[in-house]
Amino acid sequence: MSQIQQGRKGMLTALVVAAAALATAACGNNGEAAGNASPTSSATASGSPAESGTQAASPSASAAPAKSDEPLVVYLNDFDEIIKPMFEEATGYKLELVTGNGAEISSRIEAEKGNPHWDVVWMDAMPTINQMGKNGQLLEGWTPSDIDNLTDFAKALVPANLSYYPTGAHAASVIVYNTKAFNADSAPKTWADLADAKFKGTVGMADPAVAAPAYPFVAWFFQSQGMDGGKSYFDSLMKNGLHVYPKNPNVAKALTGGEIKAAALQESNAYVLKNAGEPVDIVWPAEGAPASVRVAAIQKNTKHADAAKAFIEFLLDPKTQQSLIDNGEESYFQPSAKGVAMKPDRSPDAKLVVAEAEWAGEHEGEIKQWFADQAVK
Repeated sequence: MSQIQQGRKGMLTALVVAAAALATAACGNNGEAAGNASPTSSATASGSPAESGTQAASPSASAAPAKSDEPLVVYLNDFDEIIKPMFEEATGYKLELVTGNGAEISSRIEAEKGNPHWDVVWMDAMPTINQMGKNGQLLEGWTPSDIDNLTDFAKALVPANLSYYPTGAHAASVIVYNTKAFNADSAPKTWADLADAKFKGTVGMADPAVAAPAYPFVAWFFQSQGMDGGKSYFDSLMKNGLHVYPKNPNVAKALTGGEIKAAALQESNAYVLKNAGEPVDIVWPAEGAPASVRVAAIQKNTKHADAAKAFIEFLLDPKTQQSLIDNGEESYFQPSAKGVAMKPDRSPDAKLVVAEAEWAGEHEGEIKQWFADQAVK
């Protein structure tokens, strides 16, 4: 494959093995994966809502303060900058956050399978978390008190075993182009356009084995077009000189720096560039943008079940979701709760399509391994 970044091969293979193990194994540990991961604990972080520039949201159901000094441990990959003071102020429970990218958090959870250190996982990796539910790692059968306030789109994503709940969905990728290279007429407008010879060597995307939103993006193509069709599509992109970067911020930097001229880029990253005055514009393909769904799930044997349930109800509260949209770094998303206003500059043509969680989870290891194999060719 031409023009895929050098130096990513070893890291990519290791991360794929860890992610594949999580998606497909029903038992066993992966201690080596945990050693390679580097999530960050923010348990010592402090600050009030006023200090963080946010307003505390109130959960829809009142939660009693924690009866012990042990914090609720949440593994997550976004919103760590504001969620701790918001939740603690609203509920009285203490919160400890462990943050990392999608691969790091998944690897850590897999390594801890025999002795989980987490109480809640909150991440835009619905297929991975769906598999955790199938493998018996999650609390099942619990229904949040505010479940009826979920949108129809969100209700359709709740699994039958009630093991996780969606807190929002965003475009795992939209088409973004550099306006110095293309205009509205000449820029790619569909996903198929990215494989057109006139865009040879100019397109980039995030690595589905590293960036949490990138796997739901590619999974939609593999499900909708079939495994062979998905391989054919991405193979055509690679033969057309596709650049693959570890994470979406790397893609954004390459786009504004001139290394690439168009990209499949996660929507918050795309809007941040545009709002910063960078020479970019955004295209929402008519066929839809594959969605990355952020879900929250409780560890089956948590010792802090009351706090964990309060945290999920807090996340589903429209006041919380509005605060995340108004103040969060990943603020461009479609909320799962009714009565929440999206960013006013988010396109009215925004259409999300979602790969079915169980299918995507069952094929996660195979698809990520396929991408890893392409990287070493």
